[in-house]
Amino acid sequence: MNKPRLWTKDFLLIAFTNLFIFLCFYSLMVTLTIYSIGKFHTSPSIAGLASSIFVIGAVFVRPFAGKWIAVIGPKKLLVASLSVFFLSTLFYFTADTLLTLLGLRLIHGAAFGVASTATGTIVAEIIPPSRRGEGMGYFAISTNIAMAIGPFIGLYISNAYEFTMVFTVSMVFAFFSLVASILLRYEQPALSGKQLEALKSNKLRDYFEFAAIPISVTAGVIGFTYSSVLSHLTSFSAEISLAGAASFFFVVYAASLLLTRPFTGKWFDLRGENFVIYPSLLLYALSLLILGGTMNSGMLLLAGAMMGIGLGTFQSSAQTIAVKEAPTHRIGLATSTFFVMYDIGIGLGPFLQGLYIPFSGYRGLYFTMGAIAFIGILMYYFAHGRNSAVKKAGHILQDQMQ
Repeated sequence: MNKPRLWTKDFLLIAFTNLFIFLCFYSLMVTLTIYSIGKFHTSPSIAGLASSIFVIGAVFVRPFAGKWIAVIGPKKLLVASLSVFFLSTLFYFTADTLLTLLGLRLIHGAAFGVASTATGTIVAEIIPPSRRGEGMGYFAISTNIAMAIGPFIGLYISNAYEFTMVFTVSMVFAFFSLVASILLRYEQPALSGKQLEALKSNKLRDYFEFAAIPISVTAGVIGFTYSSVLSHLTSFSAEISLAGAASFFFVVYAASLLLTRPFTGKWFDLRGENFVIYPSLLLYALSLLILGGTMNSGMLLLAGAMMGIGLGTFQSSAQTIAVKEAPTHRIGLATSTFFVMYDIGIGLGPFLQGLYIPFSGYRGLYFTMGAIAFIGILMYYFAHGRNSAVKKAGHILQDQMQ
Protein backbone atom coordinates (compact mmCIF):
# COMPACT_ATOMS: atom_id res chain seq x y z
CA MET A 1 0.00 0.00 0.00
CA ASN A 2 1.47 3.36 -1.08
CA LYS A 3 1.79 6.10 1.50
CA PRO A 4 0.08 9.42 0.72
CA ARG A 5 2.47 12.00 -0.80
CA LEU A 6 4.20 14.39 1.54
CA TRP A 7 6.64 16.27 -0.73
CA THR A 8 4.13 18.16 -2.83
CA LYS A 9 4.61 21.54 -4.50
CA ASP A 10 2.40 23.21 -1.89
CA PHE A 11 4.30 21.61 1.00
CA LEU A 12 7.57 22.96 -0.40
CA LEU A 13 6.07 26.41 -1.00
CA ILE A 14 4.75 26.74 2.56
CA ALA A 15 8.13 25.52 3.90
CA PHE A 16 9.98 28.13 1.81
CA THR A 17 7.51 30.80 2.95
CA ASN A 18 8.26 29.91 6.55
CA LEU A 19 12.02 29.80 5.91
CA PHE A 20 12.13 33.35 4.55
CA ILE A 21 9.84 34.68 7.30
CA PHE A 22 12.23 33.40 9.96
CA LEU A 23 15.38 34.44 8.07
CA CYS A 24 14.03 38.00 8.14
CA PHE A 25 13.13 37.62 11.83
CA TYR A 26 16.50 36.28 13.00
CA SER A 27 18.69 38.53 10.85
CA LEU A 28 17.03 41.60 12.41
CA MET A 29 16.61 40.17 15.91
CA VAL A 30 20.35 39.88 16.57
CA THR A 31 21.30 43.24 15.07
CA LEU A 32 18.61 45.76 16.11
CA THR A 33 20.06 46.23 19.61
CA ILE A 34 23.49 47.14 18.18
CA TYR A 35 21.86 49.39 15.58
CA SER A 36 19.74 51.22 18.19
CA ILE A 37 22.72 51.93 20.43
CA GLY A 38 24.77 53.28 17.53
CA LYS A 39 21.96 55.21 15.82
CA PHE A 40 20.06 56.64 18.79
CA HIS A 41 22.78 56.53 21.51
CA THR A 42 20.44 54.80 23.94
CA SER A 43 21.19 52.44 26.83
CA PRO A 44 21.58 48.69 26.18
CA SER A 45 18.40 47.91 28.11
CA ILE A 46 16.27 50.36 26.07
CA ALA A 47 17.98 49.24 22.86
CA GLY A 48 17.11 45.66 23.76
CA LEU A 49 13.47 46.68 23.61
CA ALA A 50 13.90 47.19 19.86
CA SER A 51 14.33 43.42 19.60
CA SER A 52 11.95 42.19 22.29
CA ILE A 53 8.99 44.43 21.36
CA PHE A 54 8.78 42.44 18.12
CA VAL A 55 7.93 39.33 20.18
CA ILE A 56 5.42 41.36 22.23
CA GLY A 57 3.60 42.27 19.02
CA ALA A 58 3.53 38.63 17.94
CA VAL A 59 2.26 37.35 21.31
CA PHE A 60 -0.48 39.98 21.49
CA VAL A 61 -1.91 39.18 18.07
CA ARG A 62 -1.67 35.37 18.05
CA PRO A 63 -4.94 34.64 19.95
CA PHE A 64 -6.81 36.80 17.43
CA ALA A 65 -4.90 35.26 14.52
CA GLY A 66 -6.21 31.80 15.30
CA LYS A 67 -9.78 33.03 15.09
CA TRP A 68 -9.19 35.21 12.02
CA ILE A 69 -7.63 32.25 10.22
CA ALA A 70 -10.70 30.10 10.81
CA VAL A 71 -13.16 32.82 9.74
CA ILE A 72 -11.26 34.53 6.88
CA GLY A 73 -9.16 31.61 5.69
CA PRO A 74 -5.43 30.92 6.26
CA LYS A 75 -4.29 31.60 2.65
CA LYS A 76 -5.94 35.04 2.47
CA LEU A 77 -4.67 36.00 5.91
CA LEU A 78 -1.18 34.72 5.12
CA VAL A 79 -0.88 36.86 1.99
CA ALA A 80 -2.34 39.91 3.76
CA SER A 81 -0.05 39.59 6.79
CA LEU A 82 3.02 39.02 4.64
CA SER A 83 2.15 42.13 2.64
CA VAL A 84 2.31 44.10 5.91
CA PHE A 85 5.43 42.14 6.88
CA PHE A 86 7.15 43.16 3.62
CA LEU A 87 6.03 46.80 3.81
CA SER A 88 7.36 47.01 7.36
CA THR A 89 10.87 46.18 6.13
CA LEU A 90 10.69 49.13 3.73
CA PHE A 91 10.02 51.58 6.56
CA TYR A 92 13.19 50.59 8.49
CA PHE A 93 15.10 52.85 6.10
CA THR A 94 13.07 55.89 7.20
CA ALA A 95 12.74 55.22 10.96
CA ASP A 96 14.68 58.25 12.22
CA THR A 97 13.66 58.19 15.91
CA LEU A 98 13.74 55.44 18.51
CA LEU A 99 10.00 55.77 19.11
CA THR A 100 9.32 55.32 15.40
CA LEU A 101 11.54 52.25 15.32
CA LEU A 102 9.77 50.72 18.33
CA GLY A 103 6.35 51.33 16.78
CA LEU A 104 7.51 49.78 13.52
CA ARG A 105 8.90 46.74 15.34
CA LEU A 106 5.58 46.29 17.12
CA ILE A 107 3.68 46.30 13.80
CA HIS A 108 6.29 44.06 12.17
CA GLY A 109 6.00 41.61 15.07
CA ALA A 110 2.20 41.55 14.83
CA ALA A 111 2.43 40.73 11.11
CA PHE A 112 4.96 38.01 11.94
CA GLY A 113 2.61 36.56 14.57
CA VAL A 114 -0.27 36.28 12.10
CA ALA A 115 1.89 34.95 9.26
CA SER A 116 3.69 32.30 11.32
CA THR A 117 0.38 31.12 12.79
CA ALA A 118 -1.07 30.88 9.28
CA THR A 119 1.87 28.85 7.93
CA GLY A 120 1.59 26.44 10.87
CA THR A 121 -2.13 26.03 10.20
CA ILE A 122 -1.78 25.52 6.45
CA VAL A 123 1.01 22.97 6.69
CA ALA A 124 -0.93 20.96 9.30
CA GLU A 125 -3.84 20.72 6.87
CA ILE A 126 -1.68 20.02 3.78
CA ILE A 127 0.18 17.11 5.39
CA PRO A 128 -1.63 13.73 5.17
CA PRO A 129 -2.87 12.86 8.70
CA SER A 130 -1.03 9.52 8.68
CA ARG A 131 2.29 11.33 8.09
CA ARG A 132 1.68 14.40 10.26
CA GLY A 133 4.50 13.76 12.71
CA GLU A 134 6.99 13.20 9.88
CA GLY A 135 5.70 16.15 7.87
CA MET A 136 5.68 18.62 10.77
CA GLY A 137 9.21 17.53 11.58
CA TYR A 138 10.42 18.27 8.06
CA PHE A 139 8.52 21.57 8.04
CA ALA A 140 10.21 22.59 11.30
CA ILE A 141 13.58 22.27 9.54
CA SER A 142 12.80 25.52 7.72
CA THR A 143 12.70 27.31 11.08
CA ASN A 144 15.80 25.52 12.33
CA ILE A 145 17.82 26.44 9.24
CA ALA A 146 16.77 30.08 9.65
CA MET A 147 17.75 29.97 13.31
CA ALA A 148 21.19 28.66 12.41
CA ILE A 149 22.07 30.99 9.50
CA GLY A 150 19.82 34.03 10.10
CA PRO A 151 21.87 35.42 13.02
CA PHE A 152 25.09 34.69 11.12
CA ILE A 153 23.85 36.61 8.05
CA GLY A 154 22.70 39.56 10.15
CA LEU A 155 25.89 39.85 12.18
CA TYR A 156 28.19 39.32 9.20
CA ILE A 157 26.48 41.99 7.09
CA SER A 158 26.31 44.50 9.96
CA ASN A 159 30.05 44.09 10.54
CA ALA A 160 31.10 44.13 6.88
CA TYR A 161 28.78 46.75 5.38
CA GLU A 162 26.65 49.77 6.23
CA PHE A 163 23.73 48.79 8.45
CA THR A 164 21.22 49.67 5.74
CA MET A 165 22.41 46.51 3.97
CA VAL A 166 20.85 44.47 6.81
CA PHE A 167 17.54 46.18 6.09
CA THR A 168 17.97 45.48 2.37
CA VAL A 169 18.57 41.77 2.94
CA SER A 170 15.64 41.51 5.36
CA MET A 171 13.46 43.22 2.74
CA VAL A 172 14.53 40.60 0.16
CA PHE A 173 13.70 37.77 2.59
CA ALA A 174 10.27 39.28 3.28
CA PHE A 175 9.61 39.71 -0.46
CA PHE A 176 10.47 36.05 -1.19
CA SER A 177 8.13 34.91 1.59
CA LEU A 178 5.31 36.97 0.09
CA VAL A 179 5.90 35.61 -3.43
CA ALA A 180 5.98 32.00 -2.20
CA SER A 181 2.71 32.52 -0.30
CA ILE A 182 1.01 33.93 -3.41
CA LEU A 183 2.11 30.93 -5.49
CA LEU A 184 0.68 28.55 -2.89
CA ARG A 185 -2.50 26.81 -4.07
CA TYR A 186 -4.54 26.04 -0.98
CA GLU A 187 -8.25 26.05 -0.27
CA GLN A 188 -9.57 25.99 3.28
CA PRO A 189 -11.92 23.06 4.03
CA ALA A 190 -15.50 24.30 4.01
CA LEU A 191 -16.96 25.07 7.44
CA SER A 192 -20.52 24.29 8.38
CA GLY A 193 -22.86 27.14 9.31
CA LYS A 194 -22.79 25.97 12.92
CA GLN A 195 -18.98 25.97 13.02
CA LEU A 196 -18.83 29.42 11.45
CA GLU A 197 -21.33 30.86 13.91
CA ALA A 198 -19.43 29.37 16.85
CA LEU A 199 -16.21 31.02 15.66
CA LYS A 200 -17.88 34.44 15.41
CA SER A 201 -18.72 34.59 19.11
CA ASN A 202 -16.43 36.26 21.65
CA LYS A 203 -16.01 33.66 24.38
CA LEU A 204 -12.56 32.78 25.68
CA ARG A 205 -12.66 29.43 23.89
CA ASP A 206 -12.99 31.32 20.61
CA TYR A 207 -9.46 32.66 21.04
CA PHE A 208 -7.78 29.60 22.55
CA GLU A 209 -8.09 25.88 21.88
CA PHE A 210 -8.46 24.43 25.38
CA ALA A 211 -7.51 20.91 24.26
CA ALA A 212 -4.10 22.23 23.15
CA ILE A 213 -3.33 24.17 26.35
CA PRO A 214 -1.69 21.36 28.43
CA ILE A 215 0.94 20.48 25.82
CA SER A 216 1.34 24.18 24.93
CA VAL A 217 2.07 25.13 28.56
CA THR A 218 4.66 22.36 28.69
CA ALA A 219 6.23 23.76 25.52
CA GLY A 220 6.19 27.22 27.11
CA VAL A 221 8.20 25.98 30.09
CA ILE A 222 10.71 24.34 27.77
CA GLY A 223 10.83 27.56 25.73
CA PHE A 224 11.61 29.44 28.94
CA THR A 225 14.67 27.24 29.52
CA TYR A 226 15.80 27.57 25.90
CA SER A 227 15.68 31.37 26.06
CA SER A 228 18.69 31.11 28.37
CA VAL A 229 20.68 29.81 25.41
CA LEU A 230 19.40 32.43 22.98
CA SER A 231 20.01 35.33 25.36
CA HIS A 232 23.01 34.42 27.46
CA LEU A 233 25.18 31.95 25.53
CA THR A 234 27.30 34.74 24.01
CA SER A 235 28.09 36.27 27.40
CA PHE A 236 28.72 32.87 29.00
CA SER A 237 31.06 31.73 26.21
CA ALA A 238 33.01 35.00 26.44
CA GLU A 239 33.35 34.55 30.20
CA ILE A 240 34.87 31.08 29.79
CA SER A 241 36.98 32.11 26.73
CA LEU A 242 35.06 29.96 24.24
CA ALA A 243 33.51 32.68 22.09
CA GLY A 244 35.03 31.17 18.93
CA ALA A 245 33.48 27.77 19.54
CA ALA A 246 30.17 29.36 20.49
CA SER A 247 29.88 30.87 17.00
CA PHE A 248 29.45 27.28 15.72
CA PHE A 249 26.97 26.26 18.42
CA PHE A 250 23.82 26.80 16.35
CA VAL A 251 25.44 25.36 13.22
CA VAL A 252 26.06 22.11 15.12
CA TYR A 253 22.54 22.40 16.56
CA ALA A 254 21.02 22.58 13.07
CA ALA A 255 23.28 19.88 11.59
CA SER A 256 22.42 17.34 14.28
CA LEU A 257 18.73 18.09 13.90
CA LEU A 258 18.90 17.68 10.11
CA LEU A 259 20.67 14.34 10.42
CA THR A 260 18.08 12.88 12.80
CA ARG A 261 14.90 14.44 11.38
CA PRO A 262 14.21 11.67 8.80
CA PHE A 263 13.99 9.14 11.65
CA THR A 264 12.29 11.02 14.48
CA GLY A 265 9.29 12.17 12.44
CA LYS A 266 8.61 8.65 11.18
CA TRP A 267 8.99 7.21 14.69
CA PHE A 268 6.43 9.72 15.92
CA ASP A 269 3.87 8.43 13.40
CA LEU A 270 4.72 4.73 13.69
CA ARG A 271 5.62 4.29 17.38
CA GLY A 272 3.67 7.08 19.03
CA GLU A 273 4.40 10.41 20.70
CA ASN A 274 5.90 9.00 23.91
CA PHE A 275 8.48 6.96 22.02
CA VAL A 276 9.93 10.21 20.65
CA ILE A 277 9.22 12.88 23.26
CA TYR A 278 10.50 11.25 26.45
CA PRO A 279 14.01 10.61 25.01
CA SER A 280 14.10 14.04 23.33
CA LEU A 281 13.26 15.86 26.58
CA LEU A 282 15.81 13.78 28.48
CA LEU A 283 18.48 14.58 25.87
CA TYR A 284 17.60 18.28 26.02
CA ALA A 285 17.76 18.42 29.83
CA LEU A 286 21.17 16.70 29.79
CA SER A 287 22.42 19.16 27.14
CA LEU A 288 21.70 22.08 29.50
CA LEU A 289 23.60 20.36 32.31
CA ILE A 290 26.55 19.72 30.00
CA LEU A 291 26.40 23.36 28.88
CA GLY A 292 26.52 24.49 32.51
CA GLY A 293 29.57 22.31 33.13
CA THR A 294 31.36 23.18 29.88
CA MET A 295 35.14 23.35 30.25
CA ASN A 296 36.23 23.20 26.59
CA SER A 297 34.94 23.63 23.04
CA GLY A 298 34.20 19.91 22.67
CA MET A 299 31.74 19.97 25.57
CA LEU A 300 30.14 23.15 24.26
CA LEU A 301 29.55 21.70 20.80
CA LEU A 302 28.39 18.38 22.26
CA ALA A 303 25.75 20.32 24.18
CA GLY A 304 24.73 21.99 20.91
CA ALA A 305 24.40 18.65 19.11
CA MET A 306 22.35 17.09 21.90
CA MET A 307 20.18 20.19 22.11
CA GLY A 308 19.53 20.12 18.38
CA ILE A 309 18.26 16.56 18.53
CA GLY A 310 16.40 16.93 21.83
CA LEU A 311 14.80 20.36 21.60
CA GLY A 312 14.34 20.31 17.83
CA THR A 313 12.47 17.01 18.02
CA PHE A 314 10.35 18.10 20.99
CA GLN A 315 9.28 21.41 19.41
CA SER A 316 7.88 19.91 16.22
CA SER A 317 6.38 16.93 18.07
CA ALA A 318 4.65 19.11 20.66
CA GLN A 319 3.18 21.33 17.94
CA THR A 320 1.92 18.22 16.14
CA ILE A 321 0.22 17.04 19.35
CA ALA A 322 -1.43 20.45 19.80
CA VAL A 323 -2.87 20.20 16.28
CA LYS A 324 -3.96 16.57 16.71
CA GLU A 325 -5.87 17.42 19.88
CA ALA A 326 -8.04 19.99 18.08
CA PRO A 327 -11.03 19.50 15.74
CA THR A 328 -10.15 20.15 12.09
CA HIS A 329 -11.90 23.52 11.94
CA ARG A 330 -9.96 24.71 15.04
CA ILE A 331 -6.45 23.83 13.86
CA GLY A 332 -5.67 27.55 13.51
CA LEU A 333 -6.69 28.16 17.13
CA ALA A 334 -4.60 25.20 18.29
CA THR A 335 -1.59 26.55 16.39
CA SER A 336 -1.99 30.04 17.84
CA THR A 337 -2.48 28.63 21.36
CA PHE A 338 0.75 26.66 21.04
CA PHE A 339 2.77 29.66 19.83
CA VAL A 340 1.30 32.02 22.44
CA MET A 341 2.50 29.78 25.27
CA TYR A 342 5.86 29.12 23.65
CA ASP A 343 6.46 32.80 22.89
CA ILE A 344 5.55 33.79 26.46
CA GLY A 345 8.19 31.37 27.73
CA ILE A 346 10.78 32.71 25.28
CA GLY A 347 9.81 36.32 26.07
CA LEU A 348 9.80 36.10 29.87
CA GLY A 349 12.98 34.06 30.08
CA PRO A 350 15.66 36.66 29.37
CA PHE A 351 14.24 39.16 31.87
CA LEU A 352 13.71 36.70 34.75
CA GLN A 353 17.00 34.93 34.09
CA GLY A 354 18.77 38.29 34.05
CA LEU A 355 17.58 38.85 37.61
CA TYR A 356 18.82 35.38 38.61
CA ILE A 357 22.30 35.46 37.03
CA PRO A 358 23.89 37.83 39.62
CA PHE A 359 23.14 35.20 42.30
CA SER A 360 23.81 32.02 40.31
CA GLY A 361 26.33 32.94 37.63
CA TYR A 362 25.96 31.54 34.11
CA ARG A 363 26.85 28.00 35.14
CA GLY A 364 24.26 28.06 37.89
CA LEU A 365 21.72 29.40 35.41
CA TYR A 366 22.19 26.48 33.02
CA PHE A 367 22.17 23.92 35.82
CA THR A 368 18.87 25.42 37.00
CA MET A 369 17.43 25.42 33.47
CA GLY A 370 18.44 21.76 33.17
CA ALA A 371 16.57 20.97 36.38
CA ILE A 372 13.48 22.78 35.07
CA ALA A 373 13.74 20.81 31.82
CA PHE A 374 13.65 17.59 33.87
CA ILE A 375 10.47 18.92 35.51
CA GLY A 376 9.22 19.43 31.94
CA ILE A 377 9.36 15.65 31.45
CA LEU A 378 6.96 15.23 34.37
CA MET A 379 4.77 18.01 33.00
CA TYR A 380 4.58 16.23 29.64
CA TYR A 381 3.48 13.03 31.39
CA PHE A 382 0.50 14.76 33.00
CA ALA A 383 -0.24 16.97 29.98
CA HIS A 384 -0.31 14.21 27.38
CA GLY A 385 2.06 11.30 27.97
CA ARG A 386 -0.17 9.20 30.23
CA ASN A 387 -3.17 9.63 27.93
CA SER A 388 -1.07 8.84 24.88
CA ALA A 389 0.00 5.55 26.45
CA VAL A 390 -3.63 4.63 27.14
CA LYS A 391 -4.68 5.49 23.58
CA LYS A 392 -1.76 3.48 22.16
CA ALA A 393 -2.73 0.45 24.22
CA GLY A 394 -6.34 0.80 23.05
CA HIS A 395 -5.26 0.90 19.39
CA ILE A 396 -3.10 -2.20 19.85
CA LEU A 397 -5.96 -4.09 21.52
CA GLN A 398 -8.33 -3.03 18.74
CA ASP A 399 -5.90 -4.23 16.08
CA GLN A 400 -5.56 -7.60 17.81
CA MET A 401 -9.32 -8.06 17.95
CA GLN A 402 -9.77 -7.36 14.24
